[in-house]
Amino acid sequence: MDRAQLPLNALRAFEAAARHLNFTKAAIELCVSQGAVSQQVAQLEARLGAPLFRRLPRGLMLTDEGRALLPVMGDALDRIGAMLSRIEGGRPREILNLGVVGTFAGGWLLDRLDDFARACPHVDLRIMTNNNRVDLAGEGLDLAIRFGDGAWHGTHAEPILRAPLAPLCTPDLAARMPDPAALARETLLRSYRADEWPRWFTAAGAPCPPLRGPLFDSSILMVQAALRGLGVALAPPALFDHELRTGQLVRPFAASIDLGGYWLTRLMSRPDSPAMADFRGWLRQTVQTG
Repeated sequence: MDRAQLPLNALRAFEAAARHLNFTKAAIELCVSQGAVSQQVAQLEARLGAPLFRRLPRGLMLTDEGRALLPVMGDALDRIGAMLSRIEGGRPREILNLGVVGTFAGGWLLDRLDDFARACPHVDLRIMTNNNRVDLAGEGLDLAIRFGDGAWHGTHAEPILRAPLAPLCTPDLAARMPDPAALARETLLRSYRADEWPRWFTAAGAPCPPLRGPLFDSSILMVQAALRGLGVALAPPALFDHELRTGQLVRPFAASIDLGGYWLTRLMSRPDSPAMADFRGWLRQTVQTG
């Protein structure tokens, strides 16, 4: 059938009526009269030479032909709608698949997503969080934000943010710790990197006590435990600025350790798309301005 001869209005009327199994509800959705929907469906049936509905006293029932046509029509309309959304505003929307280590996603990126949406309305951002273990190619990621030293094989890495670690806890808990040695009497919340607390105590000039606190694979969850007064977290203050500014958490001691930073990474074999370049530019500027 020639595309120019497709009965588009009749096909839309059929699709709406088939979903509702009711001409009146379809007419309300399409903002036309019930008679118009009925007539368009009848014209489509005449053209196809086959009935699409069985008219019942209390509604409609799809025939075999109607059941076969409905999913095809639904898929076609969904794809048209998605494409119209992508090109709305004169510039095609582009999907950007971004992997983000959970601490950075929850502690920094989440509060700034509205700003990114305003700055880059043409980018459809898809965020997948991880615990710093990521396979760019295997997971179909365009970019990934990771914590470390920037040395990942086959990967181009651009530094984003340094994130030294320091103890964080509630004000009540901090009030009973006059010096770093007093941490030995508290529950020390730990990450999967076993050397963090020993290195911090060395930097603070105090002996490291036996470490028996719970172990977390996510700094976000660890800091949530600290917020509930369950112990002291060793986490990057730069990513928990809101909790520190509002007084929910305090930093009882100035000593910190620098074990790495956050990096924006991509495969060296992956050329930049416009969306990748736009996200990188936004990220650079936003980190610089705070």
